[in-house]
Parts: sequence; C-alpha cells; structure tokens
Amino acid sequence: MRNHDPEPRFALPLPAVVPVVDRRFRPGASAWRAFQQHARDTGRPVRAGFALEQRIGAVSRFSADLLPPGTPGADDDNFRMLERLVKLALWARGGFRIHLDAPAELVDRLRRHLRDTSTGRFDSEIVGECVNDRAIEVVATSALPPACSSTTDLGGHLEGCRIGFDLGGSDRKVAALIDGRVVWSEETEWDPYHQPDPEYHWSGIMDSLRRAAAHLPRVDAIGGSAAGVYVDSQVKFSSLFRGVAPELFDRRVKNMFRDLQRAWNGVPFDVVNDGEVTALMGSMSLHDGGVLGIALGTSTAGGYVTADGRVTPWLNEIAFVPVDYRLDAPRDEWSGDRGCCAQYLSQQAVGRLLPAAHIDVSPKLPLPAQLKVLQSLMASGDPRAADVYQTMGVYLGYAVAHLANVYDFHHVLALGRVTSGPGGAIILDVARDVLRADFPELASRVQLSMPGEKEKRHGQAMAAASLPMLGESPVLHR
Repeated sequence: MRNHDPEPRFALPLPAVVPVVDRRFRPGASAWRAFQQHARDTGRPVRAGFALEQRIGAVSRFSADLLPPGTPGADDDNFRMLERLVKLALWARGGFRIHLDAPAELVDRLRRHLRDTSTGRFDSEIVGECVNDRAIEVVATSALPPACSSTTDLGGHLEGCRIGFDLGGSDRKVAALIDGRVVWSEETEWDPYHQPDPEYHWSGIMDSLRRAAAHLPRVDAIGGSAAGVYVDSQVKFSSLFRGVAPELFDRRVKNMFRDLQRAWNGVPFDVVNDGEVTALMGSMSLHDGGVLGIALGTSTAGGYVTADGRVTPWLNEIAFVPVDYRLDAPRDEWSGDRGCCAQYLSQQAVGRLLPAAHIDVSPKLPLPAQLKVLQSLMASGDPRAADVYQTMGVYLGYAVAHLANVYDFHHVLALGRVTSGPGGAIILDVARDVLRADFPELASRVQLSMPGEKEKRHGQAMAAASLPMLGESPVLHR
C-alpha cells in the first residue's frame, strides 16, 4: 500500500527566520503551534491524548487539540498532525504500545498507517520489534494509563586508567585517560555504514582500543559511545551495522560489545547511545542537569540528562523526528519519511545544501569530504558557505523548539563534526535568533552552547570513558 500524504487545508506557517538556501522550509514547531491554535479558534476543539508504554514500566503522556467534525479538511488534517506528533514522541521516548484516546476513525487510521505504509512499518519494526521485540500496538481507550518515569545514574566516574571511544558514521574516536586527565586521543576515518562483514567493525574498534591502551600502564575500564540502541547487553538497532545481513547481525553483531569486554579480560565495559554521551558531556562540563545533547555528525544523535543529572530509558533517536512539515520535504534515505532531522542537522544536510548554495561538488564525493569543502570555503570567507551554516542554524533553532514538546531542558549542547570551525558559531547564533524571534519563552530559559574545538571532536570519547563504575560487573545500557 502506498503512503498517503494528504494536503493540509490550513496553511503551514512561514518561519520567522528564513533559511537562506531553503526558503521552502516549513518548521514542524511552527506548524504544530499554528494547528493547535487553528483547532481552538473553532471554539469547539476535540481533545485527544495518548500514552506511550515503554520498557521497565515507564509511561509518557501527551495531548493535542484537534479540529471538530465538520471542519473543512478535518479528517486529513487531524490525522496528519496527530501522526506527526506520535512520531515525534515515539522516536524521542520509545515504546511498544500506544494508548490512544481519540475519535475511532483516527485510532483505526493510525493502526493502518503503522501496519500498511512503508514509513509506518519502519517505525513499528524498529521502535517496536527491534527495540522492544514486538510490533507497536495501538489501543483505543478513554482512560489513559498514568505517567510513570524511571531514571538511572550515568557516568561521571573518572578514577583509574580508562579508555573511551566514540563510533560515528565517518570516523571513530578514542581517548586514554588517567584519573580524568586525557593523556592521548586520536581520530580515525572509517566507513562502517555499508560494510557487510562485521569483522570490519570489530577490527576497527579493537585497533583503536589497542592504540589507546599503549598509552596507559593498565586498563581498568572501557566506555563507549556509539550510534544506535542497546538493550540488555545487545545491539538492537544501529546505523553502523546497516550493511550487515540479518542472520549475520544476529550471530556477530548483537553481542559484539559483550565479546569485546571478554577480549579485554572482563574489565568493566559500558556502552551507551552517542546522543546520551553528548548530553552527559554537557552535564559534566556545565555542572548542571536538564541537558539536551544534539550531535551533528554523519547523522543526528540526541541524548537527554534530567534536571537531577540522571538518564531515562527513552529512545532519543531524534534523527527520525520530523522537523519539516512540507509534503515535499527531503526524504530520509533509510526510513523513507520526509522532513526527518537527519536531513537537516548532519553531514547529510551539508550534502543536500551545497548545490542549493551554488557550491559545485561531485555528488560522488563522500559526505565527510563535502563537509571539508564547506569548511574550507568558510575559512576563506566565502559568503555561500556562510549561507549554508545560516540555514543549518535556522534548522537547529526550530528543531530545539520542536523537541521542547517532548523534553524538559534548559541547556542545549550542540557538537559534532558539522559544528567544527567558524561555521559552528554561525549555527549557534542563528539558532538563538530563531528562539528569540519565534519562541521567546524558550529563549528566556534555554541556553544554547557548544564545547571547545577539542571537545567537539573528542569530547564524547572522553565522556564515554567515565561510564563504567570500577568494581562492579559490566552493564551495557541503551
């Protein structure tokens, strides 16, 4: 069955700050706010709510005002906006069961979307089956389960001789630390995305670990940051291994980090999602909680540390969160959905924007090399490069505003290869402009910041080294 993307009857609002090289951008944050007001202006909005049931008993609740029956375009507009909100919550929070208090036709339509459309099946297969071992279920109810949160401590352990690593889509980073002091670090380019043999990944990680160990008198613990989802000591879902066939994934990838721990004589060995390490690094450097970390790398990684400095069992895979609501928005190469964050805050965004900025590069040039072209032009003062960074700053500002619908934060830490160099400052300054112009209530309480250049490149590896606690059995987190 083909995806059905109905044309909204209400006009998607223009952004207050227009991206120079993407003037058709229609931010989800603005669209959602306008739609809510549109529903309320009818004088009889329909209140809908849903609860995401997650692992270990956690439940997240959300609500929305929808158009009343009889409003022109109500059926399609209500479904389009509700489905976008569900997707935002699903990829940020995770879950395997959606308790939905909404008109029966919307409940049935959401069920069919998750079952019959390619983008809905992707959400159900990854968030449901891969992460939670079951397809996503939509349950009609008029009594939503109560919200329930669960948090745990994460990292901050610096004693002893430690190795930290960070596995990205275009490079892997590693650092050696002694009592919290970095004594050596290194970045190595690699290309894990489409490698069919997991030996490529294993050998690369082992090489980085051995090179770091050569700078330490001993290895007391190893901590890692990697793109993907890790549950119960298994790799559940990761773009790093997307080229590996399913049967080989089950045999060689699922328990790769357990096998690495055994290869290193059973030292405490802890691995978490790279976005969570981004947030952890922010919390450690700011000495505060309430941190949303956004890493602009080959894709987009997200992580969250609560106000009391703890992490949640949430999914935080914001690469798949829709941030552009126009119907012809760029299509994500993996999920097939349009307007997803990975096409806006990443090297993929750079590759997409270069031609629009009239910067000629071969489409066959790898994304890291295209980014280097952009950075070189920026360093030489080329205004076309500044336009690309301005555009990504607009994206970041509106993404932060949209993510504020599902996260409670007062710090946003942006890092990753895309933010390196003078262009990173433009991204951050423009994002602040967006909040001041369109979301002043957020601008007054949210601080946007970036680490220094060294921390941008190697900070995640250093923060990852602090994950394991000495003297305890190793536990792998998502």
